[in-house]
Amino acid sequence: MASRNLLNLESVSKAFDIRPLLDAVSLGINEGERIGIVGRNGGGKSTLLKVMAGIEPVDAGRVSVAGGVSVGILSQIDRADSGATVREVVLGERASHEWAGDASVREVLTGLFGGYDDHLIDREFSKLSGGERRRVNLAKLLVGEFDLVLLDEPTNHLDVEGVAWLAEHIKNRKKLAVAVITHDRWFLDEVSEETWEVVDGKVLTYEGGYSAFVLSKAERARQTSVEDAKRNMLIRKELAWLRRGAPARTAKPKFRIDAANTLIANEPPPRNENELLNFATNRLGNTVFEVHQATIEVPGKVLLQDFYWNVGPADRIGIVGVNGAGKTTLIRALLGEIKPSAGKIVTGVTVKAAFLSQHLEELDPTWRVLEAVEKIANRVQLGNGKELSASQLCEKLGFNTDSQWTPVGDLSGGERRRLQLTRLLMDSPNVLVLDEPTNDFDVETLTALEDLLDSFGGTLLVISHDRYFLERVCNTFVGLLGDKTLRDLPGGIDQYLQLRHQSLKETSAGSKASGGSTILEVKALKKEVARLERALDKCAVKMAALEESQEQLAYDHEKLAEVMKELAAAHAEKSELEEKWLIATTTLEESGN
Repeated sequence: MASRNLLNLESVSKAFDIRPLLDAVSLGINEGERIGIVGRNGGGKSTLLKVMAGIEPVDAGRVSVAGGVSVGILSQIDRADSGATVREVVLGERASHEWAGDASVREVLTGLFGGYDDHLIDREFSKLSGGERRRVNLAKLLVGEFDLVLLDEPTNHLDVEGVAWLAEHIKNRKKLAVAVITHDRWFLDEVSEETWEVVDGKVLTYEGGYSAFVLSKAERARQTSVEDAKRNMLIRKELAWLRRGAPARTAKPKFRIDAANTLIANEPPPRNENELLNFATNRLGNTVFEVHQATIEVPGKVLLQDFYWNVGPADRIGIVGVNGAGKTTLIRALLGEIKPSAGKIVTGVTVKAAFLSQHLEELDPTWRVLEAVEKIANRVQLGNGKELSASQLCEKLGFNTDSQWTPVGDLSGGERRRLQLTRLLMDSPNVLVLDEPTNDFDVETLTALEDLLDSFGGTLLVISHDRYFLERVCNTFVGLLGDKTLRDLPGGIDQYLQLRHQSLKETSAGSKASGGSTILEVKALKKEVARLERALDKCAVKMAALEESQEQLAYDHEKLAEVMKELAAAHAEKSELEEKWLIATTTLEESGN
C-alpha cells in the first residue's frame, strides 16, 4: 500500500537580496519518511524548512500540504508566550491526570528531562537556559499530534544519552514523517532513510543516511572525475592550439578561441583542502597530566572523589557524561584553573595547552579576521623547516582571502568558533583541549576539522555530545556517570550508554522497593483528584442555590428561564467533573496508591 503524500514543493524559488537559496526546487514528503538535510551553513537548509512550514513565503513556485495534515517545526529560535510555564508550552490545557496517565507523554518528558515533577513543569519558560528551552520546544512537538515534524538542530544541547533516546523515539514512531537538519552525523545515520543536500540553490537527493550519502557522493565525484579527465585533455589540446604563435591566433576561428577561454576561466584554482598539518612542534615529555587521589568539587557539590587518572603524550581521549557531572570542571582542574580540594594534579613541564571552551572568547568586533589571528603570531612553525603564515592558516580553516578582511563583529557563531580555533593553533600547542568544538559547525566544516586533528601530534582531550565526531578523532574514552567516579570505557560510547541504562534501571528498582516507583505521577494524580473534588463541592453548592431560586421564581417566567439555563450548564459541568474524577481515581488505584 502506497504511503500517503503529506507535502510537496513545486518549482520553489527563494532568494535573500540577490543570492538564491532555493532555485526551482521540486520535492515531496510522504507519511513515515525520515529525511536528513545537510549542506553548508548559510546554504539554505533552514530556509527550506521554513518554506515547507509556511513560515517563509516563496518567491516563485508552490508549496502544497495535503488536507488534514498537521505540520510542526522546531526552529533554532525558541519562543513562547510571555509568562508561559513549561507545562503550558508542552501540555497546553491538558489536565494533569490526562497527561500523567499517558505513557507516550511520560516517555517524552522522562527522555528529555529525566522526569516530570511539578518543580520542572511549573518553571517559567523565559527563565530557562537556551538548552532547556530547546528541550521544552522539542517535547512540545513530540507530544503533539503532528503528521510531519521539521527539526532544525534538535540535538543541540542534548547529551549523548539524550541524542540516543531521541533517535530511538523517532524510529519507533512509524507513521511520523520527519525532516531534520543536524550536524550530528551519528544521529543522521540512525534516523535518516534519505538525505537531501542543499547546495547552490538545488536540493540533491541520496538514499540512506549520512554514511550512504558520503559513499554516494564519492561515487558521483568519481564519475565527475572521469569527465574532468576528458575535459582536462581538451583544455591541454585547446591551450596548445592557442599557443601556436600570436600571429596565427588572429586567423583561427573565433568560436574555438571563445570555447578554449571559457574552459580556462571555469578551471578552479588548485588547492589541497586535506593537507595534513602538525602543530605540536613543542615536544611532549613522558608526563602530560597525572591525577593522584584527587577530589574535585564546586560550591555545595562533590563532582569527583578520590580518583586517579593518567593522560599521556599523544593520547586522544573522548570525555562523555551526564550534564552537570563535571566534564568541563575536570578539564579546568587539569589546566590549573581550579584547584582540587584533596589530592594533587601533576602537569608535565613541557606541556603547552590550548583550550577551546564552549564560550566564545571576547574579541574586539572592529578587528579583521586576519588581524585577530596575527595578534597571536604572524607565522606558525610546522616542523621540518616548514611554516605557514597567518593568512595561509586562515585559508586552510575556511577563511578565504576576501573573508579574512571581514570585521569580527560581522561573523556568525560558527565563523567565530573557527576563528577561535585558528588563534589557538597559531600558538603551536602540544596539548589541545576541546569543549563542545562542533557547536555551530556544518558537516563540511566538521569534516575539515577532523582532517586537521588527524595530523595533530600532541595530546587531544575532547568533550562533545557529537558521537560521530568523538569516535572519529578519539582512540579512548572515559565517562562521568554522576556517581563521583571517572570510568574507563574500553567499549566506547556504547558501553557508556549501557552503564547509564543499567544505572537508571537500578535507581528505578530502588524506588519501587521503597514504594516510590511512581511518586511523581501519583503526586500529580492526587493533586488532580483533590482539585476535582473541590470543584465538585463548589458545583453542588451552586446547583443547590439555583434549585432554591427555581422554586422562588416559579411565577417569573423570564428569570425562571435564565435560572433553568444556568442549572442545565451546572449539571453538564458536574457530569464532566465526575467523569474526570472517575478517570483520575481509577488511575490512582491502578498505581497501587
